[in-house]
Amino acid sequence: MDQQKFEKIMANDPGARRPAFFRRPHWTRRTFFQALGAGVAGSFLAKEARAAACAQQSVTTINKAENVIFILLPGAPSHVDTFDFKMTTGVTPASTNPATINGILWPMGILPKLGAMTGDFGILRSVRSHALVHTLAQTWAQIGRNPAGALGNIAPNIGSVVALEKGAQRKPSDILPTFLALNSGGAIGPGYLDSQYAPFKINAGAALPNTANGFGQARWQEMLGQMHTEDDVLRIDSPLGKSAEDMDGFYNSAKSLMYNPTVNSVFTVAASESQRYGNNAFGNACLVAKQALMANVGARFVQISLGGWDMHQNIYTGNVNIFTNGKILDDGLSALLGDLKGAGLLDKTLVVAVGEFGRTPNITAAAGRDHYANQFAFMAGGGVKGGRVIGATNATGASITDFGWSRNREINIEDIEASIYSALGINWTNICYNDPFKRGFEYVPNSAQDYWGPINELFG
Repeated sequence: MDQQKFEKIMANDPGARRPAFFRRPHWTRRTFFQALGAGVAGSFLAKEARAAACAQQSVTTINKAENVIFILLPGAPSHVDTFDFKMTTGVTPASTNPATINGILWPMGILPKLGAMTGDFGILRSVRSHALVHTLAQTWAQIGRNPAGALGNIAPNIGSVVALEKGAQRKPSDILPTFLALNSGGAIGPGYLDSQYAPFKINAGAALPNTANGFGQARWQEMLGQMHTEDDVLRIDSPLGKSAEDMDGFYNSAKSLMYNPTVNSVFTVAASESQRYGNNAFGNACLVAKQALMANVGARFVQISLGGWDMHQNIYTGNVNIFTNGKILDDGLSALLGDLKGAGLLDKTLVVAVGEFGRTPNITAAAGRDHYANQFAFMAGGGVKGGRVIGATNATGASITDFGWSRNREINIEDIEASIYSALGINWTNICYNDPFKRGFEYVPNSAQDYWGPINELFG
């Protein structure tokens, strides 16, 4: 019941029974924003409210990217067979076809298309993982901190923090969620942040399901309106708790995806385009990511997963091996970079690819490679200087011989996280005191003490 109806009842019958508690007039989030009128914009007030709970250091961000495509490679690719290639006599097969391209030793037999594009991306070779357990390290890569730490259980995905920060920039025409997770069922969620910042998870390659129903759009709109009339007071700023409020957020997000041809065009892949991207799930996800950014309807952070890299056995000859998985990555990523560049979007889009750790330089008795802390990271676009290699390892890839950047230490996932934030113009030193434990949630842990920070040397 709204305030006007309530006052009318009481004016006509002062002795009338007052509405029940749940039907009382109250100041909801929705009525708050409706009442703002032509004064201060709601997004501005929301941003100010968030900022009031946060502290930060004064920093200069790179601020050249508008979007991020974050490619997680679960299973941990072998760095010495890919982006830190080492030709080991008697171990590395000749079919890897090593060649020196732009001064970089490259496995043309594994990643030929990317080999022809080395001028378009940068490589980090002095990266080292904190952990060698798959699930732990995969989570670490997505939240930029120790999952077993004090705030590990409530820490949001990097993409959720981006969605929070970019929320004030959303326009009425932005119908897609800010954070998409394509083929990423294991994507970490929003942590303690509101559900509106959660990743929208979908398997790419077909039209988005359930965006129409048998009732027809007019009847659907009527039913949705009736639902709001009946139970908005239970869904918004709900006495039932955050889960009910979150459900309202889900409904509002879903509403923007219904009966919308733009949404269908983003998530539908043409057969010819799919073929160019490799004709597989990863390629389709890269294609959908490109279409989502080109549509410019709200998506700003896209996470994509390509697993299958846990090659403890037969790394060169197994059913899934470094050649088969390398081709999938090579086809999809090279097509994505090429299309973004051709559309003028690569300069505005930071593309990151990273596994959870690397693999041993030595080959095991099972003809595979085990878990290893040294790894690589790939970055392109968003201000990254193409053709640049940061850091170096020894002849076998077993140890770092040159850190390659001003902090003069190994690069960790927290530094990559800080680089993502900085590229987007986000202050990575933010500490927000609205976490449930009131400990202060740091966007990048210890960055206020200037330990972890952006890898500025990678940016031109």
